[in-house]
Amino acid sequence: MTSKTYSARKVNEIILDSMLKGREGQDLWIGVDVGKVEMQAVLNWGAGDFERPWKIANPRAIGKLVEHLKQLAVGRKLIVAMEPSGTYGDALRQACQDGGIVVHRVNPKIAHDYAEVFDGVPSQHDGKDAAVVAELSRCGKSTAWPWTTSPEREQQMEYWVDRMDNQRRLRQMWCGRIEGRLARHWPEVLMQLKLTSVTLLKALREYGGPAGLAADAQAARKLKGWGKTSLTSEAIERIMSGAKATMGVRQQAMDLLRLRDYAGEALAAREKLKEARVRLRKLSRGHKAMETLSGAVGNATACVLFVYLGDPAKYHCAAAYVKAMGLNLTERSSGLYQGKLKISKRGSSAVRYWMYLAALRLIKSHSPVRPWYLRKKQRDSQEGARALVGIMRRLGLALYHVGALGEEFDPRRLFPGRRRGAIEMQKGA
Repeated sequence: MTSKTYSARKVNEIILDSMLKGREGQDLWIGVDVGKVEMQAVLNWGAGDFERPWKIANPRAIGKLVEHLKQLAVGRKLIVAMEPSGTYGDALRQACQDGGIVVHRVNPKIAHDYAEVFDGVPSQHDGKDAAVVAELSRCGKSTAWPWTTSPEREQQMEYWVDRMDNQRRLRQMWCGRIEGRLARHWPEVLMQLKLTSVTLLKALREYGGPAGLAADAQAARKLKGWGKTSLTSEAIERIMSGAKATMGVRQQAMDLLRLRDYAGEALAAREKLKEARVRLRKLSRGHKAMETLSGAVGNATACVLFVYLGDPAKYHCAAAYVKAMGLNLTERSSGLYQGKLKISKRGSSAVRYWMYLAALRLIKSHSPVRPWYLRKKQRDSQEGARALVGIMRRLGLALYHVGALGEEFDPRRLFPGRRRGAIEMQKGA
């Protein structure tokens, strides 16, 4: 195709009668490049036989496009192919499904790599991208992609997973703002209570800062009520002493209001996060895939994995499951990074965050994974990030075997060490 061939025409101006002359019964592949406000479609009748791109306003002209597709499909095999592009192409997929039009999906990586092979230049633009997608579909490099709706239970689970992760982010944001303010006005309390502590958040919502707490004769009793059994008398005494003798900057009226507001928002996010966890626990009962994953990484992480990645049994191997998590290693060479391996970070970042939390739980004091983590951290000059990523990758492989193959999760198998037989053979040599 030449550059002039890529000049697009509006779909409303297309007249099919002249286009269809002499093409009775000829198969047709249509590639669509999906954009937020505009799509382009290219018709491919065979090797090197393309029509000029059609310009389709998204979603205003989708109805007109489907009318043309229905007319084109009469008496011939017709496939509409597109790349996955978030939610911008969903309206077209649904309209094609309603109109009886077959839709296929083309892998974006394959389309990107084929761009230079297609016309000898690596450049990409909407018209060319649509032609590339059509060509790949004609060559059998696309798969069926019908529009389907998930069962009600899975839709509810997707909603509560999204809500849970959003509230987790909100709580993290508010706690980050609280940390900055406490470092100025009450730095001593940060050594006694965690930022996510209910006791700290409720104390800030009540008093707004150390002065109010120190002046309240009932403050110790309130702290005990908020902290319950987890807060000892000695800890309460240290908190009270720090409030009375704080070296922090004296607060003004707006400083008190700000911290009360931040604490209230953090507590609200915490309650909504807790509600989402309870809902997900109920929804996952009796669900085989999630119950098996829950035994390894907990119910919340299992629900996140299922919503974003689907059932592990649908993947052909453990490496494919880890790749879907974005934890597969890829070589990156640019600037300071020459030939270094880094995780690809493909897919949803929520999956990697919850896998990160699962990895943190695995390195607690009595975990069999902890010795490997400490050795790896020492080799990396006390930097634990690589060790945690290593645990996440091994955990992803293990979760495939647990969820897809029904094996029992055993953290000792993540890093089993050298086998005794291999060691004995080396000694004998």
